Amino acid sequence: MAISVVMPALEMAQENGKLLAWRKKEGESVTKGEPLLEVETDKAVVEVEAPGDGILAGITAQVGAVIPVGETIAWLVAPGEQPPAKAATAAPGARATSAAASAAAAPTAAKTSAEPVAIQISPKARRLAKELGVDIGQIRGTGPDGTITSDDVQAAASAKASGGATAAPAAAEPLSQLARLMAERTTQSWTTVPHFFLQQSVDASALQTYQKKLSVGSAPGTSPTITDVLIALIARSLEKHPKLNASWTGDGIRLNADINISVAMAVKDGVVSAVIPNANRTPLATLSTLRRELTQRARSGRLRPADITGGTFTLSNLGMYKIDAFTAIITPPQCAILAVGAIADAVVPVDGNIGVRPMLTMTLSSDHRVVDGARAAEFLGELAVAIREPEKWLK
Repeated sequence: MAISVVMPALEMAQENGKLLAWRKKEGESVTKGEPLLEVETDKAVVEVEAPGDGILAGITAQVGAVIPVGETIAWLVAPGEQPPAKAATAAPGARATSAAASAAAAPTAAKTSAEPVAIQISPKARRLAKELGVDIGQIRGTGPDGTITSDDVQAAASAKASGGATAAPAAAEPLSQLARLMAERTTQSWTTVPHFFLQQSVDASALQTYQKKLSVGSAPGTSPTITDVLIALIARSLEKHPKLNASWTGDGIRLNADINISVAMAVKDGVVSAVIPNANRTPLATLSTLRRELTQRARSGRLRPADITGGTFTLSNLGMYKIDAFTAIITPPQCAILAVGAIADAVVPVDGNIGVRPMLTMTLSSDHRVVDGARAAEFLGELAVAIREPEKWLK
């Protein structure tokens, strides 16, 4: 029996995905679990595995196409079997227009202005319009059949904020799917999540000493980095402060059972967050190996769906770029993100005297709906203690 290959939903609120490549050609044999296609979402480029064994046939989606989630784009068939004829309606979750829908829409043009006209808007755009306070009745959709997209809503919100009317966007440099949706996500987070920020500097002498100790006898590029040690220390600290590992559900707070650290990674068109699952229970050496593998896959566009899902807290480290300190934007539904700058020598008080120490500045962004300032400060203070005593915490 033929197996359908559909555009997968790789994350929450995803409406479509961009097909970047087929890893197999029409007519080639495919084994369940091997990479079959590459898809670009707002978080990353991911490899999608074959859902079963068979021969790839009936490909309907070409490279570069943006395809609704749930739409069948190919089939896996047995030798001699023909792929099924294209279904009259799209799979659940796909945003498609059928002949019936087109026929139903046709009389709309003949209606008088006094008659109500149904507004076509994607579910994601409708949610965004509600959050940004935009009247969808005043928006002209640019999607298929005039459907209002989240880009249309964002443009209307920007025009509203500047006091002007909604207008057609001016010509601009085209963005990749990743860059466009990353901009949308950060705007949505910044405008809907009540951020507050705490900053603390900590003596990183012991952290540097511990990391160098781990490097003794290791080949270059194989030992844990400062980032790896920070991931492990953050995870251990979150065990004692579960509110910082929680999520906002829209109706309340969910305390996450697992501690999965998302690590922000720079790629060609933006930033992706790859996830270290169960970081509090993972040995440092194993954690370091996994983080390196994720970094390589992210930079080569080979992340898998499991690599970018399930994060409960994010670390963004710009120390390698010589940044002293910065503030990061929360990735919903997570309630916090830690921004870490470079370790740099600074003149500080030392036992009542003046001394020079390698200092690390951390900035914690938190969602005030989930955690208050006192609880966030307690977590940041605990993490500072761990950074001053890393060997004790990670033994």
